[in-house]
Amino acid sequence: MAINLEKGQRISLKKEAPSLTKLMCGLGWDVAESSGGLLGLFQSQPDFDLDASVLCLNANNKLTGKSDLIYYGNLSHKSGAITHLGDNLTGKGQGDDEQILVNLPLVPDTISKLVFVVNIYDCLKRNQDFGQVKNAFVRLVDLGNKKEIARYSLSGSEYQGKTGMILGEVYRHNDDWKMAAIGEGIKVNSLEDLVNSPLKF
Repeated sequence: MAINLEKGQRISLKKEAPSLTKLMCGLGWDVAESSGGLLGLFQSQPDFDLDASVLCLNANNKLTGKSDLIYYGNLSHKSGAITHLGDNLTGKGQGDDEQILVNLPLVPDTISKLVFVVNIYDCLKRNQDFGQVKNAFVRLVDLGNKKEIARYSLSGSEYQGKTGMILGEVYRHNDDWKMAAIGEGIKVNSLEDLVNSPLKF
């Protein structure tokens, strides 16, 4: 049974999924509902385009190069350890809207931490924030047995006005991989702003 993670909670992936080697991080959200009324017949709410990304950080919590940022513009890490399965522009459909695959044994020793983040594309122009997103979640799945390890809800009033979010991190601890649920919302205009912000990973 999957763990419903709470903000700040840490779990051992070795303990929760002892045979884990390949995991999937899934991001999902629902299309925003129209405000209705007569104007709703003539004006459509812009689609919400949430973008999931992974920052591959070294022991100093730094990106060593552009190739260590996995996102819709760079879908795979040069090591072959991390693959983004592509951009979803609307959130339409059931289940995961974006997926990122991680092969833990292939993650280079120079990478100490994988930080999963999400931001709303073109948020200022569309006047959107996470307070308007419905049923948003991130989850980890053991690809070996297809079982969900953990799930974290991203929707709620606490994210009102926030346009970027640090979802959580998967990090090395001795011979173990652990996960921490962070759920820290921030206000950014783009993924570049998020990466360059003074984040405390």
